[in-house]
This record gives sequence, structure tokens and C-alpha cells, in this order.
Amino acid sequence: MTKIMEIPINDRPVERLINKGSNVLANDELLAIILKTGTYPFSSKDLGLEILKIKNINELIDITYEELIKIKGIGSKKAAVILACIELSKRMNQKIEHIKNTKMNHPELLFNYYKELLKNKKQEYFYAIYLDIKNIIIKDKLLFIGTINYSMVHPREVFKEAYVIGATSIVILHNHPSNDVTPSNEDYTTTKNLIEIGKLLGIKVIDHIIVGKTKYYSFCENGDIH
Repeated sequence: MTKIMEIPINDRPVERLINKGSNVLANDELLAIILKTGTYPFSSKDLGLEILKIKNINELIDITYEELIKIKGIGSKKAAVILACIELSKRMNQKIEHIKNTKMNHPELLFNYYKELLKNKKQEYFYAIYLDIKNIIIKDKLLFIGTINYSMVHPREVFKEAYVIGATSIVILHNHPSNDVTPSNEDYTTTKNLIEIGKLLGIKVIDHIIVGKTKYYSFCENGDIH
């Protein structure tokens, strides 16, 4: 780790969040805000970077108290704050419980739920919703954040969870913050590839739903999935 250096006020994480919004901050900057202060001679941003060396942002949800306190500069209080934030995040993402065990019989069901969840998001959020043999919703999983790109949507992440929980079919869903729900070429490519892989694995992709603020597009309804 590097020693603390004076950071110009406008470049500090808190000021950047206030002036530009939380979505522009890097992962280590968000952790720096949670940590509040560093431990001499390391800044809170240094500590954030050290945390991300142990677990990347997709794995951070599983970090343990023991792993955190091994980092020089992070004691029990800072570790507790980080773990509390992670637990809050887990609970906030448990909203799927409201439609869990509901039969998925129309894409509007998922649209009405996810439009509220995603209405203030400025990036695309890519989900897989897992269903049992009767099309009952088992759970969902956020797989990717950012402009959709098939190379970044890993099929193993989509289908691995299905095997773990015994799902027999999947609905994939993502938002278009612009409210223009017209599928892009990348949306079509992603859908086609996931359907083909699902056929090989025996797990059917039954729909791909694009969610806008006031409308949606269903690949199934529009005859793009047969």
C-alpha cells in the first residue's frame, strides 16, 4: 500500500459523489466512503483497494470478518461497518420475495415488478429469473451491470444457478434506461446464443424481457422465441 497523499478536495470520494453522483465512483472510492478514514499511513482509498485485492466486486458479498481484519489498517470496527453494509445490500436485493412462488404466466408480471426496481437506474441491469417445471418463480440473480455485450454475459453464470436450485427454465431480463425498449442487435445475439446453449443443457430460455420506465418488449410475445 502507498502512504497517504493530500487529495484535492474536488477529487475526494465524498465530494465527487455529491457533485457527480454515486454511479461515477469507482469501487474503491465507494469503499473509502464507507470506511470514512484510513489508518496511518494509509488512506481509506488505499484500504478499499486492498479489500478489492482479496475479493473483486462480484465476490465482495462473500467476504468474511476474518478476511477483513487480516488487512493492515482494518480493525474490528471497520470490518463490522463493511459487513453491515453488505448485509443491508443483501436484504435490499431480496425484493424478489414479493413475487417468489408466483406463476410466471405473462411478461407483464415481471415488467410491473422490475420497472419499479430499475426505474432510477442509469445503466443496464441484466437478470436471470429462474422457474420450476410449473413456471413458478424460484429466484432471480443479477448477473451483469452495464451496456449488454454477449462476451460479458457468461452463459456459465446464467445456467450454473439453474442447476444449483433445480430450475427447469429461465427468463432473462434487462432494462433500457432510455425507455426505448427496441432490442439492439446485441440483444438479439445474446438471446439467440443463450437459447441455443439452454437447449444443449436442457434448460429452456422461455423469454427475454426488456424493461423501460413505462413499457416493455417481450421476445416471446413478439415471436422472437419459439
